[in-house]
Amino acid sequence: MSYIDGFVIAVPTANKQKFIDHANMADSMFIDMGATRVIESWGDDISEGKTTDFRKAVKATADESIVFSWIEWPDKATRDAGMAKLEAMMEDPDNPDPRMDPVKNPMPFDGKRMIFGGFEPVVTLGK
Repeated sequence: MSYIDGFVIAVPTANKQKFIDHANMADSMFIDMGATRVIESWGDDISEGKTTDFRKAVKATADESIVFSWIEWPDKATRDAGMAKLEAMMEDPDNPDPRMDPVKNPMPFDGKRMIFGGFEPVVTLGK
């Protein structure tokens, strides 16, 4: 059964192209690690909630846009193995992969406000 990692982040609206460039470089890592698909979605119609909403969840400021993303994996075991490889790369100071180099591919957002989690699909419709 497939497995999904989901993410919500606040990105400075002025950094939209920087974010796209960053994602185009970094997201290929997940495919290399076994993911079947990566989707990065720029907020277009984000409602303000009375109790909570996407903007409040990541403490977005007026000059930030919401990005909703997910990674599709064939199963949780592939995801766990891929994330273990990613963690090992991040801990290795001699890692040669430019996709993980904060100088060559800096994150154009505050990663501390990212919310994320792993999800097991329970209903899937469509083609």
